[in-house]
Amino acid sequence: MDKIFYNGTIITMEESTIYHCLHIKDGIILSCGNEEILNEQTKETELIDLQGKCMLPAFIDAHSHISALAQTLSLVPLQETSSFDDIKRKLQEHLQNHSIAKENWLIGFGYDHNSLMEKEHPDKNLLDQVSKEIPIMITHTSGHMGVVNSKGLELLKIDRNSEDPVGGQIGRCQNTKEPNGYLEETAFFTLASVVQEKDQTQLLEQLDQAQKVYLEHGITTVQDGLTKKEDFALLKEMARKDKWIVDVVSYIDLENNHDLIQEAAEYVRKYNHHLKIGGYKIILDGSPQGKTAWMLTPYKNEKTYRGYPSHQDKEVESFIMTSLKERLQLLAHCNGDAASEQLVNSYLNVVQKRHFQDTCRPVMIHAQTVREEQLKKMKKLNMIPSFFVDHVYYWGDIHLQNLGLKRASRISPVKTAIDMGLIYTFHQDTPVIAPDMLHTIWCSVNRKTKNGYLLGENERISPYEALKAVTIHAAYQYFEENKKGSIKPGKNADLVVLSDNPLTVAPDKIKEIEVLETWKDGRLVFQKKSM
Repeated sequence: MDKIFYNGTIITMEESTIYHCLHIKDGIILSCGNEEILNEQTKETELIDLQGKCMLPAFIDAHSHISALAQTLSLVPLQETSSFDDIKRKLQEHLQNHSIAKENWLIGFGYDHNSLMEKEHPDKNLLDQVSKEIPIMITHTSGHMGVVNSKGLELLKIDRNSEDPVGGQIGRCQNTKEPNGYLEETAFFTLASVVQEKDQTQLLEQLDQAQKVYLEHGITTVQDGLTKKEDFALLKEMARKDKWIVDVVSYIDLENNHDLIQEAAEYVRKYNHHLKIGGYKIILDGSPQGKTAWMLTPYKNEKTYRGYPSHQDKEVESFIMTSLKERLQLLAHCNGDAASEQLVNSYLNVVQKRHFQDTCRPVMIHAQTVREEQLKKMKKLNMIPSFFVDHVYYWGDIHLQNLGLKRASRISPVKTAIDMGLIYTFHQDTPVIAPDMLHTIWCSVNRKTKNGYLLGENERISPYEALKAVTIHAAYQYFEENKKGSIKPGKNADLVVLSDNPLTVAPDKIKEIEVLETWKDGRLVFQKKSM
């Protein structure tokens, strides 16, 4: 059945064109225009009155982790904690209200030491006050570090003789080699991955819940940004059961799960029941708010410490070589400018040595402190910066402390990228923060920190430039610009209806706009309940 939407403000994202009517059929856009579109209706046409609301192409998630979001839905939420006592209370309450066998783990997610009264990470002593019999792990909001209790250290076989892994650190009690429970970067990634296995049925239900979170935010194309073998098995099972509503683009963990590409050939570069493999993902450093991002110059008030790399140059060049030989896109996590330097220089070295003509649209994920000269190199490589611009709000005040005013003001330098002619995208790195595109657009337009400080006035952009990052540019990042990202005849009818027009409301009100409806392939898949 075909549908005609009318009486709305339809932002097409096609050269700033705005219409009032849209005709779709069988999940595809037929035509868009004004009142003349109503003449296309037949007896079977369903007329949908937009009642003056704003319609856009559905938002596209340029980088997140739907598998990780699904897993966090069963964990103890720690995002709102403000002290060690808060963390302890939340964990204790969960233990009291849920039966946890001694062989299972109690896991919390989302604490941020920067927001705690103590301004530091908890340790095993705090978690031991919750339980010494049940293993406990809590994960930092960045996903790059966490803390386990004494029982957890025992089960993970971490003791005073354990060596720090390359690209990571095991926290130690003061003036000793005794582990204090804190694990950072590769020390955390490696061990956290073996903590707990859940029932497949429960995980599939949580994946379904997770996709609904994206749909509630107007997002119809979602990423799984570091897929491991066990993650892909679940993503594939959702596809086999035809449970996906959103389109899921998986990026395989290149370092540890390269073989998945051969094992899942039917998903590579093409959707199979809404699931496809878009390429590979690598991690080159940590997080700036956690002071593990790899910087070219030391952090503020540090004599020499500037974070550290996850890989040496030869390893990075090897990863790049693999992706280019296989003609698969590579996403690389880079927060610090040293990591950005390593990525762009490694790409240039490989491309020049092997004379690759097509770089397969590589993506620098986060690009928090990328420098202007690095952006110039990225343009030569057709490399896309995908900015985690919400950092300005959530951690801008922390960046001022860690980086100083000059560097912090250039966090997520979107306007510089625009002026240089780069394609750019935005993301929320969910589950680090919620996949709220309108808050992200607000951040890029206003660049206000939590404390209300205007951070990087020269890097502010217009609402339309921000919308590009989460629609047409994000479609380009996925090689889907001919099917998604704008409202144009022949493209998919992936649409979002908003309570207000982000181009005309006051810039500081953009984050208050509500997602009213989400349409996927011409089907209503989310509708906000009226109060």
